[in-house]
Amino acid sequence: MKKQMITVALVTLFLTIGLTNNATAQSQKYAYVDSEYVLDNIPEYHDAQDELNSWSEKWQKEIDTLYSQIDQLYKKYQAEKVLLPDEVKKKREDEIVKKEGEMKTLQQKYFGPQGELYKKRKELIQPIQEKVYNAIESLAKTNNYAFVFDKSGGVTILYAAPKYDISDDVLDEVGTVMQTVRRDSRKKK
Repeated sequence: MKKQMITVALVTLFLTIGLTNNATAQSQKYAYVDSEYVLDNIPEYHDAQDELNSWSEKWQKEIDTLYSQIDQLYKKYQAEKVLLPDEVKKKREDEIVKKEGEMKTLQQKYFGPQGELYKKRKELIQPIQEKVYNAIESLAKTNNYAFVFDKSGGVTILYAAPKYDISDDVLDEVGTVMQTVRRDSRKKK
């Protein structure tokens, strides 16, 4: 959301400057990147995604097992509830509530805003994203681009001339610090 607001502000600023100072606007260069395409052509990114999916599935199974235990306790409690004395009912209800609390705590631990999945994503994906960003920044400075937009982000680009697509250049630049799919083997969507 924050990225989209900044991008919208930059586009608005660009349009304002372009309309008020047409000569300056004509000398500025613009480019766009399809970050989804770039990431799809970095094998290390796919490996990181696969590892994240593996962790996520493992943790989800753990939560599902706990949920199944809670469900069994609840069904057993419902079936026997009529025959149980009040103190046993209370004990069983407390046990169910305790297990539900454990499950919620586990969900937060694994999938919460600062949970294990977030930490793993930061550990595995962020370095790749930083390398891509550094490549974009390097290309923008080298080629004197005033703006570089992300076509696959939240920004809507109604038209983009292919000559301004620097996605392959970004992949080539990232290829200097990590493995990417060869240019002739890349597939555009």
